[in-house]
Amino acid sequence: MAKGSNQKLKILYLMKILLEKTDEENTMTVNEMIAELEKYGITAERKSIYDDIEALRHYGIDIATRKTKTTDYFVANRLFELPELKLLVDAVQCSKFVTHKKSNELIKKIESFASKHQAMLLQRQVYVANRVKAMNESIYYNVDKLYVAIAENKQVSFRYFEYTVDKEKKFRKNGEKYIVSRYALSWDDENYYLITFSEKYGDFTHYRVDKMTDIEMTDQIRAKLPDNEHFNIAEYSKKVFNMFGGEEETVKLRFDNSLVNVVIDRFGKDITIEKADENYFAVRLMLLSAQPFLPGHFSLEIR
Repeated sequence: MAKGSNQKLKILYLMKILLEKTDEENTMTVNEMIAELEKYGITAERKSIYDDIEALRHYGIDIATRKTKTTDYFVANRLFELPELKLLVDAVQCSKFVTHKKSNELIKKIESFASKHQAMLLQRQVYVANRVKAMNESIYYNVDKLYVAIAENKQVSFRYFEYTVDKEKKFRKNGEKYIVSRYALSWDDENYYLITFSEKYGDFTHYRVDKMTDIEMTDQIRAKLPDNEHFNIAEYSKKVFNMFGGEEETVKLRFDNSLVNVVIDRFGKDITIEKADENYFAVRLMLLSAQPFLPGHFSLEIR
């Protein structure tokens, strides 16, 4: 890099240096700022640094000082405080609908709102490897497409799949597209659901967003509800979705093959599935004792 080639960007690089390298526990002197600017091929005098710091303060950057043997500078208040960033990291890593890859990408972006020193505190909190996360990478963008369709009052089309015992995707309706009038998105038990209304059947239904592919917004306006029909998403979710609790037990479960999607949905695609016979498969895992199952479709053996 030629000496001085970035001279016009001096104040921007100075802001970058202060935001990345300083906080209340980590400060910089003017001489240290000049040395850091040198790494970008920028020369600076002490007086110009003082002028730039005042300009950045006027711009809105909260640059504070602390006097010891020298005058130390640091960025005090930021857009997000460290405890707020920790909450955001926790929310991302605990969100089942966000895949491992997207979780790590989002957490890296959240870290950019802190100094590099504070970002290390956020990294020590990150632990997503063994959580059951969404397997459909496109869900992150599918949710956005559905919100746009809702805002524009249009119908959407998509293909819908489920998993086989071999953990392969199998599309419903032989891969034909569903065309629906969507009314809301609901996030329940760590899953996103698209809630739709059918004119043909005069009723509501829902679809798991992470099992939807090839989502497109159509030109058709969504179907209107009957005059006497009022949609209440809270009441619908209360009737359809449930949450359960209980004590943890190590169990071996034997399921009817028809329940393979229930098992994969609940415990993730990485679960080991053993073929018991032509009609049943078995898994061994930790379960809550109050976990709901359909009677007559599985056998339970506590170890």
